[in-house]
Amino acid sequence: MAGRTSKKSVRAAKKAAAKRGAAKAVEPRKTAPASPSRTKPVLLTGGNPQIAKADGDAPVQAYIAAMPGWKSNVGRRLDALIVRTVPGVRKAVKWNSPFYGVEGKGWFLGVHCFTKYVKVAFFRGSSLRPVPPGPSKSKDTRYLDIYEDDELDEAQFAAWVKQASQLPGEWT
Repeated sequence: MAGRTSKKSVRAAKKAAAKRGAAKAVEPRKTAPASPSRTKPVLLTGGNPQIAKADGDAPVQAYIAAMPGWKSNVGRRLDALIVRTVPGVRKAVKWNSPFYGVEGKGWFLGVHCFTKYVKVAFFRGSSLRPVPPGPSKSKDTRYLDIYEDDELDEAQFAAWVKQASQLPGEWT
């Protein structure tokens, strides 16, 4: 019976292999954690990116890059318009939303992703002319909701941004 293996020895070999496999599964992985550039961003309710609270352009750009689908293009356009309209604009991510402000005056605008639209909050929007269309529970705040197929009136948006940046802001 040379070259043949008994059923008993085959079972013993399988059992030993299973034990070795189980032991390997229990061992902790020794690989380095994935770098942030390779990990998929965490999206909160409505597809809003979860980005750590931080000041500066880098966290705002991380938020924009993590915005899902068409919303990322909207985020890039809004950011570019704001930077062009308010040179030296101050940026930060707070409460999982990009904020734009003027040093010493506070925040004048915030952006937030929802399932079907991107919401721009003008914190002193009731003082802008014309007043942005979206009402708020706050008497001062007004909103602009941007849906996927909307045409953004860049001239009007820039005019609102310019006006808003010249008013006292929120959360200094």
